[in-house]
Amino acid sequence: MKEWLVPLVPLLTAVLGAFLAFLFTSRAKRDESILRFKEEKYSKLLIKLQGFVGSTTSAQLKRDFFEEQYQSWLYASDEVVESINSLIELVISNKGAAPEAETGRKAVGEIVLAMRRDLLKTTALTHKAFRYTDVIR
Repeated sequence: MKEWLVPLVPLLTAVLGAFLAFLFTSRAKRDESILRFKEEKYSKLLIKLQGFVGSTTSAQLKRDFFEEQYQSWLYASDEVVESINSLIELVISNKGAAPEAETGRKAVGEIVLAMRRDLLKTTALTHKAFRYTDVIR
């Protein structure tokens, strides 16, 4: 009985090793692809956030942001969705008027921070670290 196990053990070990290598490689590629996709989508959301900030406030950018936001339900982390919802609640509660500057900066900063946490998993920054600078014409 032992004679047939001698050639079988290395063969099974090689097959198992190849399967595990394939499994880990495909999982790593999938994770990298998801991360790249999220990064691209979050950068679009970030650009569209300009519609809510400073002199770049624009109804068209806000509409574009909301289109991207609807799509974000498919890929964004819970924290990102909740922070975007906080911004939407702020916009609704102010009925179209500009919110208090610090409150608006915090809402936008929290969205950026949530995106950063989703992509990097950890960060030491706070919402205050994100600064939007208006370009002087």
